[in-house]
Amino acid sequence: MNRSTLRGKPRPAAALLAAAITVTAFCAADAVARSYPFGPRTRAVNDLGNQYVPFHAHLWDLLHGRADGGLLVNWQSGFGSSFLPDLGTYLSSPFALLVALFPRDEIDLAVYVITVLKTACAGAAMAWLLLRLRPGRWWAAGLLGSAYALCGWSLADASYNPMWLDGLVALPLLCLVGEWALSGRRRLLGVLIVALAWIANFYTAYMATLGAGLLLLLRLWLSGLPRRRALAAAGRATTTVALGVGLAAPLVTVVYFGTKHAYPGRVTHFAPVATEDVLARLLPTTYGFGSPALFVGTTALLLALALPFHRAAPVRVRAGWSLLVVAVALSMQWTPTHLAWHAFATPNGSPYRQTFVLCALLVIAAWHTLSYGVPARRALAAATALLALAAAVASRSGLVHSYAWPVLLLATAGALGGLLLLRHTEAARSTAPAATRAGSLPGAGGGPEAARIGPATAGIGSTAGTGAAAGAGGRGRGVLVGLAVVLLVGAQVGEAAATSAAATRLRLNHLDDYAPWGDRQRSQSEAVSEADGWPAYRTDPGREQTVGNDPMVVGGQGAQYYSSLTADVLSRTLTALGDGWTSRGRNVQSLDNAVTDAIFSVGARVHSPPDQHQRWNPRDSTPVTVSRQDVPPLVTVRPAPAPGARTGVSAFGPSPYRNQELLLGTRVYTVPALTVRTADGEQPERAAGDRAGTVIEVPRTKGSGAQGSRGRTAAASRPSIAAQCPAGSEVYLWAPHFSGTARLTDTPARPLTGRFTSDAAKIAAMQRLGTAPASGRVRIELSPTRTGTVPDGAVGCLDTARLRTAVQRLEETGADEVTVSDGTVRAQLPAGSTGTAVLAAPRIAGWRCAADGAETKPAATYYGLVAVPLDGSATSVTCTFHPPGLRLGAAVGGASLLTLVLLGTLTAVRRRRSARHPALRTAGTTATRPRERTTSAL
Repeated sequence: MNRSTLRGKPRPAAALLAAAITVTAFCAADAVARSYPFGPRTRAVNDLGNQYVPFHAHLWDLLHGRADGGLLVNWQSGFGSSFLPDLGTYLSSPFALLVALFPRDEIDLAVYVITVLKTACAGAAMAWLLLRLRPGRWWAAGLLGSAYALCGWSLADASYNPMWLDGLVALPLLCLVGEWALSGRRRLLGVLIVALAWIANFYTAYMATLGAGLLLLLRLWLSGLPRRRALAAAGRATTTVALGVGLAAPLVTVVYFGTKHAYPGRVTHFAPVATEDVLARLLPTTYGFGSPALFVGTTALLLALALPFHRAAPVRVRAGWSLLVVAVALSMQWTPTHLAWHAFATPNGSPYRQTFVLCALLVIAAWHTLSYGVPARRALAAATALLALAAAVASRSGLVHSYAWPVLLLATAGALGGLLLLRHTEAARSTAPAATRAGSLPGAGGGPEAARIGPATAGIGSTAGTGAAAGAGGRGRGVLVGLAVVLLVGAQVGEAAATSAAATRLRLNHLDDYAPWGDRQRSQSEAVSEADGWPAYRTDPGREQTVGNDPMVVGGQGAQYYSSLTADVLSRTLTALGDGWTSRGRNVQSLDNAVTDAIFSVGARVHSPPDQHQRWNPRDSTPVTVSRQDVPPLVTVRPAPAPGARTGVSAFGPSPYRNQELLLGTRVYTVPALTVRTADGEQPERAAGDRAGTVIEVPRTKGSGAQGSRGRTAAASRPSIAAQCPAGSEVYLWAPHFSGTARLTDTPARPLTGRFTSDAAKIAAMQRLGTAPASGRVRIELSPTRTGTVPDGAVGCLDTARLRTAVQRLEETGADEVTVSDGTVRAQLPAGSTGTAVLAAPRIAGWRCAADGAETKPAATYYGLVAVPLDGSATSVTCTFHPPGLRLGAAVGGASLLTLVLLGTLTAVRRRRSARHPALRTAGTTATRPRERTTSAL
């Protein structure tokens, strides 16, 4: 690309440079950290491994026609979950479609490439915006564009929450939409960009819209437009946003209503972090999960700090941008404005998700500084002093590690060196002969065009002057500018790569991490594929999970499901049946239980060893196996409930064994009285509060003493539970708030080891421990890892013969044939069926059913499942699912589309009339600034 090309197309050149720097630094950081795909360390931490990779795997299956379900219902997760809200939350970005280009077993690589591509596009969009806001050096715009893309929020937070990166891309694009509204241009494109941003990820698009609105208000104030024209521009921007959001309404409203029906999870309250932690996150290589990642690179930070002292910039510009940056920074620390940034709900997890907006404002302020010429030495000295003061305050923060200081010093040296070299070249140009300057700048005769491009085009982009002296001086300045570019780009790439590598390594120390696709997932997927019989029965991928959404990764149709939109009815139903969960109820797990398998038609179950990637799991190399059992069909017929009887989730009692029997319709469990003893053989204390039961404590270490046990732990004497079960019954233990292992003793059969995990954010699932001996005396030995509780009625003894009889009865009266297609379930029933037809799927909002060809009505509920009353005349039932909010969103979207068409037609008519009356058109254009067009109705 030669210089004439760069002068003619600076914005594409800047965008390409920003993308190139971003990709280089991002990948170099992962190579330094030895992270996937450049090293052995996994990058699938927290929600990246639990949610984003599995959801992209499910999208791959959808795009290739291999998924169980469609856009409306995901039949693989949660025994049938609403998929459109998940699509709008995790997968509606246009970038997500790229997963279809990768092999299925390279889904982790696909998500990584999408992450890199989103980040690069954010940098390119910002570079384009900077040159739209102010003319300047194309390479400087590219450098600052990459500074935005490689900001701390992007590297530390959004890199493992790739859906947030759509907001990083959207913000500069929405700012461009504001610029077009200011000048009255590209109305249709502006509406489409707003719609696309809100469709891609409405959560961060909301924050980006607020940020773009603040930038537009400042631009209106700085422009000095008359009030009437300023209000007209603001009206155009408001209309553009309203129409764009309206076009996105079919998806946005579905997601909104999905949150209203989701399990509430944890209610958090915002607490601002300390000032030293905020300032620390401005520095490279700092990391902290609950603090705002404000790093934008030392060059951008120095330029932003120099703006108030840069006398070449107008006072109004210096004051406006500086005050906006400070105001947004303060708004992040004040609870009311914090809530406004986060749609009036403090999020679970990082409380500073709007940080990318402040990073963008810092970069734009830096660009305004540079666009008026490189700051003088005094301004740079003042900025350096402010940076040193911030670093001194930040040194008291625990987020600053020792390696941050050499990185900061090197980056500061590179940034100051590059800026001072540029300043020197500008000074050399200003002392050049007037004739030389006139020859090197077209249009330099003192007109407005020369004033506009004068300081901004110094350095690269200047042409050779006339004469040998001018040529020699130009070559010398070119060398200095090239050296400055090397220093600035090198500092940016180096500190960004170091910051990203540090964040990647530090995340692994405090977040859960998961292995990428490998032999374990491949074996599970093959086992599921061989056993799959959907929709005749479900195949559960197993209790020993790899991630929180195994069914979407390896296939099958199980209970396991993790989403921000996990339905309240699903979580409460499975909890009442003895299931466990993490993430405070939003990550329900598989429940390995014969009764619930019968209830939910799980005819095949995969059994895998514990995930060996997790260091706390026991070492186990047993192969993957599959167990099968006869189960009723997906639709069964149950007796009609008594008039006035409760059949919702609220009808469940405290015992999961009795709740399972309620759904099964038959008594199959014996729930014996328990005798619980501590490791010393004493009766433990009773639990206080709402957790009825006995307290189980970790056995204390016994020191040397009269008993002669030198340092011996109570390994041979552990807490225990004694009960009396029918001989040959299967023994289950339900202890949701117990952590540790449980094992049957004094039994001839090989017992199983039940592993339980619970804390403030998770509860343990019911576990099968083995078979009761002929004597019926059951003793369960507990090995707690922390203090917990065992509830009353914790042991259940399952009569497998009664269960088989109940299953046979449900098979005989159940549906003869069941067909499932996306959001529609049809079942053929035996003639004369009466009572209630029950679909083994959670009764989430949106189900409507009908018997035979009758009018569909909202489905009834049968203890949390979908139900249809039968009167004996129907031979079939049909249930259809439409997510709540879809009709409302479609209506709003249709109205927005119609309005857009009408306004577009009106604009076209006005243009045609203007073309027929050129005198009127000329009169209208002379009253406005160049590029200001006000003929549109938008």
